[in-house]
Amino acid sequence: MVLLTVLFAAALLAGVLAPASFDMQFRESPNAGPSRQFLLGTDELGRDRLSRLLYGARVSLLMAPAAALVATGFAALIGIAAGLAGGWLEAAVMFAADLFLSLPWMFLLLSMRAVLPLNTSPLLSLAITFALLSLLGWAGPSRVVRAAVKSVAGSGYLLQARASGIAGPRLALFHILPNLRPVVFAQFWISVPMFILAEANLSLLGLGVAEPLPSLGTMLRELENYSAIASRPIMLAPAVFLLIVMVCLQAVLPAGESAS
Repeated sequence: MVLLTVLFAAALLAGVLAPASFDMQFRESPNAGPSRQFLLGTDELGRDRLSRLLYGARVSLLMAPAAALVATGFAALIGIAAGLAGGWLEAAVMFAADLFLSLPWMFLLLSMRAVLPLNTSPLLSLAITFALLSLLGWAGPSRVVRAAVKSVAGSGYLLQARASGIAGPRLALFHILPNLRPVVFAQFWISVPMFILAEANLSLLGLGVAEPLPSLGTMLRELENYSAIASRPIMLAPAVFLLIVMVCLQAVLPAGESAS
């Protein structure tokens, strides 16, 4: 948690910690190695890699939790509605969730992104990627929430609430959702690393965040040049950063699961 906090803080303070803007080109120093001026060297356009790594981490590490928050909230509403309503609504929701889960996650994400315009501005590409992750990540958590609702449907506090005339949205928001917080939090925590990797894969393939706005995925595209890695291993810095983040998230994840 301490290491994750440090990494997220460095990403949030990219505007303060970065020695230069993410799109500033030092044209006299393309493909420069690590030095006092450029701690991680520069890319082929002369842009400072450390600055782009910090700004790219901010994009990836903030977008993934935000998308996971929206997706988990959407899944909680759908799961609670399906669990309470039952009948045809529950069957329809579970059929849609099963349909989404039966398709390979990355294939579905790539297909949806390929349908949308590819030549977009950096901010629009960021919004599209955020929206796709939010809208396509509801299926798995909604099934877990629906099962949790079914497990508490006959509990005493819900029977007492219904006997008092409480029903509909008020019953869901004030009596069911607070008791499902550990389950919803666990689903959110599980979604964060999945969305970080999904964004990295999309941007790596040129379907995510558009240049010159950096993300961890766009910076990983440099690694397509295998011959350059041998002479400049510092190019692996984004991959190392991503690996550390994923390992830390997986190490913290059991704590979130045990809380549920």
